[in-house]
Amino acid sequence: MAGNGNENADGDFSFSAAAARDALPRITTEKGAKSADVCHDDTAPRVNFQTIDELHSLQKKRSAPTTPLKEGGGVVMGTSGPTTPSSGETMLQSVSASLASLTRETGPKLIRGDPTSAAKVAHVPHTPTSVPAADVSDSGLKFTHILHNLSPAELYEQAIKYEKGSFVTSTGALATLSGAKTGRSPKDKRVVKDETTASELWWGKGSPNIEMDEQTFLVNRERAVDYLNSLDKVFVNDQYLNWDPENRIKVRIVSARAYHSLFMHNMCIRPTPEELENFGTPDFTIYNAGKFPCNRYTHYMTSSTSVDINLERREMVILGTQYAGEMKKGLFGVMHYLMPKRKILSLHSGCNMGKEGDVALFFGLSGTGKTTLSTDHNRYLIGDDEHCWSDAGVSNIEGGCYAKCIDLSREKEPDIWNAIKFGTVLENVVFDEHTREVDYNDKSVTENTRAAYPIEYIPNSKIPCVGPHPKNVILLACDAFGVLPPISKLDLAQTMYHFISGYTALVAGTEEGVKEPRATFSACFGAAFIMLHPTKYAAMLAEKMQAQGATGWLVNTGWSGGSYGAGSRIKLAYTRKIIDAIHSGSLLNATYHKTEIFGLEIPNEVEGVPSEILEPMNAWEDKEAYKDTLLKLAGLFRNNFETFTSHKIGDDGKLTEEILAAGPNF
Repeated sequence: MAGNGNENADGDFSFSAAAARDALPRITTEKGAKSADVCHDDTAPRVNFQTIDELHSLQKKRSAPTTPLKEGGGVVMGTSGPTTPSSGETMLQSVSASLASLTRETGPKLIRGDPTSAAKVAHVPHTPTSVPAADVSDSGLKFTHILHNLSPAELYEQAIKYEKGSFVTSTGALATLSGAKTGRSPKDKRVVKDETTASELWWGKGSPNIEMDEQTFLVNRERAVDYLNSLDKVFVNDQYLNWDPENRIKVRIVSARAYHSLFMHNMCIRPTPEELENFGTPDFTIYNAGKFPCNRYTHYMTSSTSVDINLERREMVILGTQYAGEMKKGLFGVMHYLMPKRKILSLHSGCNMGKEGDVALFFGLSGTGKTTLSTDHNRYLIGDDEHCWSDAGVSNIEGGCYAKCIDLSREKEPDIWNAIKFGTVLENVVFDEHTREVDYNDKSVTENTRAAYPIEYIPNSKIPCVGPHPKNVILLACDAFGVLPPISKLDLAQTMYHFISGYTALVAGTEEGVKEPRATFSACFGAAFIMLHPTKYAAMLAEKMQAQGATGWLVNTGWSGGSYGAGSRIKLAYTRKIIDAIHSGSLLNATYHKTEIFGLEIPNEVEGVPSEILEPMNAWEDKEAYKDTLLKLAGLFRNNFETFTSHKIGDDGKLTEEILAAGPNF
């Protein structure tokens, strides 16, 4: 065999000494300044570092300026990259103003960047002044480091290094814990009642708005701000709400946890670098001091948790709960107040669009399938939860999706499954300690496990998240009684009646203390988040549906063949077939028959759906039990609607009478 080696007696090859020398890099020696021999490998490239610290400094490349620098202007380096002095200082001054105590004239001293970083950072300038000794505090003497609009990768590092319970799962998502609270705390949410809101907002029976006075709000605000200012670092997100550029809202979120910052990075609309440079003063600010409790002795406080909104100050304070959903839904409530003032209807709904531009709205509370059904790989996703309907069409309020994860599987919900990757926040899930594979069936921490991810993670999402006027308005109800049909076509009055009623079952895990489904009514399919009286939203919806010729549908995703515990949940595959028939328009040409009591129009046939479940009574073995249960539910509807009978809808009140007549008749 040809080669440089020789075959030995054992049949192996051995190289000669000369050949071995030729195969190695050539080493030369030189005399150093102190006559020490220094070896050089002439085959290796020269390096640009002499120490390990210099090597590490080369690992991270500085970002280029996002806007051209003014002539003669310098660059102030921060850990997030360079900015112009004007933009960097403006941002810090704006954040300092946001964190200002109401009892001191100036805000805290701020530095941009991680306190553990040795890099030079920009800081907000302070002019030395003489102040009374009584106004000086330890927190006022220290600098607070601001981590402003960090990237997901940077937030991962912060969470894993500093927040116990943060892990990277096998798919790259960030698994984290929300602490003692694993759901919203609606009984601890309060709104300041002042001269304006006293007449504008919905108060009293059935209202989610629990009042507090401004003085109590300011006490809680001071407590939250003092806590945040006492920390070495806080996270600040400057982002937007509403994809409609003419009606978007600038929001600032100040928080103590990387988990919260990444959550809101995903859920709000992310500004471009150029937009961030010119962000300016926010329209609304959240102070999330959820790791710190409120003072139980403060007026109006009933627990260590308090979520407070002041619409006049455009501020929200969170104390005593680390559940990130409080921020998302708190801002949703704010949009329910601000948007109707602009003649824009705010909606607790999912929204998608077909290839031909046909838009459908999906109304429903958590657990009704709103996220699942609006996420359809055959249609473009505009959004899964919060929307606005203006004269120009629909727009998503958010920049991400917040999906329930309990019992999640690749087969049932592939789009949501595939969206759980790097950048996604997984709340309160359980995973294998070695492989980090998530067990979505495990309820050890809570049943309310969630995934928060940017809407771009859904392959068929429509960016920007806007669309034309809806053609179909789908009301989803998880009927725990099992007497509502899987699909009903509604006239305008019936649509308003069921929209105002907002019947469903409160699914386990959505709120604290709920362990199993129970029947409930939630006005506008989101009473916990609305600010105005439900009839005001209903009137706006009726006006827009009538103007655009939209059709209303009631879809039951709950039980069939019996009530909860006896019947069975309607298969998701059947519900999808029903939704497909709505989208295709085939149900508009179907033949219908009317049910007793509720007077709902039921199609005689839907392709791919067993005809025996379309008529609820046919699926029940005990017909008498069905009739008794139907009457029971009708009575619950009637009793619930008594809250709204005194409110006139429209100028002449005629629509109010039509809506009342559209309810159950018995």
